[in-house]
Amino acid sequence: MAEGNDNLQLKFRIFDGTDIGHGTYSSSITTAALKQRLLSEWPQDKSIVPKSVSDMKLIHAGKVLENGRTLAESSVHTGDLPGSVITMHVVVQPSLAKKKTGKNQREKQNQSSCSCMIL
Repeated sequence: MAEGNDNLQLKFRIFDGTDIGHGTYSSSITTAALKQRLLSEWPQDKSIVPKSVSDMKLIHAGKVLENGRTLAESSVHTGDLPGSVITMHVVVQPSLAKKKTGKNQREKQNQSSCSCMIL
């Protein structure tokens, strides 16, 4: 990030190619705060809607950003193009509810996880 420039132009791309949350963000904002804002702005007409911040992952330059780190700590920068917009990807992975897994349930999960046929 350039010295003295602590604001970044960001937009976030979700699973279907829609961009949300376009705006100027301080480099001192945490990933968790960004996720909270995205959660509040998430389009409700989508087939996949995160229920909480923990259901989302932000990806920048091939790295998943950690919740407790700021954009500056995560080395998010615009590079050599002043005024450019950084696109981050948002992946929604709903956390699985913890269930009691008995032997029969594990067998069913293993059976239905993969199938193939050789002709």
